Amino acid sequence: MFPSLLPNFIRADLAFAHGEGAWLYTEDGRRFLDFGAGIATSSLGHGHKHLTQTIADQAGKVMHVSNLYRVPQAERLAQRLVDASFADSAFFCNSGAEANEGMIKMIRKAMTPLARYRIICFDGAFHGRTLGTLAAGSNAAYRKGFGPVPEGFDHVPLNNMNAVRDAIGPETAGIIVEPIQGDGGVRVADMRFLQDLRAVCDEFGILLGLDEVQTGMGRTGRLFAHEWAGITPDVMALAKGIGGGFPLGAVLATEAVGKHLTPGTHGTTFGGNPLACAAGNAVLDVVLTPGFLDGVRRKAGVLRAGLEQIVRAHPAVFSEVRGDGLLLGLVCVAPLAQMQAACEAEGLLALPASENVLRLAPPLTVTDNDIEMGLAKLGRVAAG
Repeated sequence: MFPSLLPNFIRADLAFAHGEGAWLYTEDGRRFLDFGAGIATSSLGHGHKHLTQTIADQAGKVMHVSNLYRVPQAERLAQRLVDASFADSAFFCNSGAEANEGMIKMIRKAMTPLARYRIICFDGAFHGRTLGTLAAGSNAAYRKGFGPVPEGFDHVPLNNMNAVRDAIGPETAGIIVEPIQGDGGVRVADMRFLQDLRAVCDEFGILLGLDEVQTGMGRTGRLFAHEWAGITPDVMALAKGIGGGFPLGAVLATEAVGKHLTPGTHGTTFGGNPLACAAGNAVLDVVLTPGFLDGVRRKAGVLRAGLEQIVRAHPAVFSEVRGDGLLLGLVCVAPLAQMQAACEAEGLLALPASENVLRLAPPLTVTDNDIEMGLAKLGRVAAG
């Protein structure tokens, strides 16, 4: 019999009844250390009191009114994001794919007067599963069976400025890049490369778009990963950690880009509703607390040092540590599925990524003790 829940996911035989901090618990009492955080989404961990109370309080007042009316929670969240970033304005949606789709549309719309519409993207990129974001991504397997993808996307190798320059033509509107490719194998865009992208966009009068769906909202130890390179984009997509697990996405843009989205050009039914934006404000309350991001950087250093030690001790199991902040990857020598299963048997949840990489993205609130336990579990996995 065909299942009532569409079988388009390969699901582990685990169902969680509740969570606390970086831990998830099954109905039968088993507990798992969550170093996946719902694919880098549960930024404050599970059961965070401020976040859950804020959501409960707002749900008891009003959850949804649509964008036919003012939404004070969205206005507050937009202003806080603007104040903390390069942007002049924000658009709210529900997911990373929607945020990236919105970013693509903004770039094209802003460059329409110049008859430019093509966007340069990168090998290994993942931007979502709408037809537009599939075209911007580079994984042919994700596109298979869905017919011709929208044209107008040119893919070049990451960290290769010569290839970027060669791809720029009279119809090029902009460049979209992830500071760290999560799905693509936890591959990091070099800081110099990001700086050069900003410079080449300025040189040719095109727009720089950043996909910070996975790297934004503190995951690398700064609010946004591009801050490490000392640059600013023209437009940026956010999601995942911005709502702490509640569905929320955003596109941040400068006035020069955002002014082109006039009434009727783009929209959403659920995006920016009071409940989602209350959650987003609660996450910002925590992430913008003085010292919080300092703590993320410190804990990330501890985790990376421990992972590098495991790699040195077990080169026949793991060959490399990749990533930055609390978005790290272990390049596996053995098949990735085997390593994931071994982690699960140890009570550790980790994520898959391309290039046989075991991706680790614990909550930003992960404790020192959690990290120590996670490293111990990975050490036992490596020891066999």
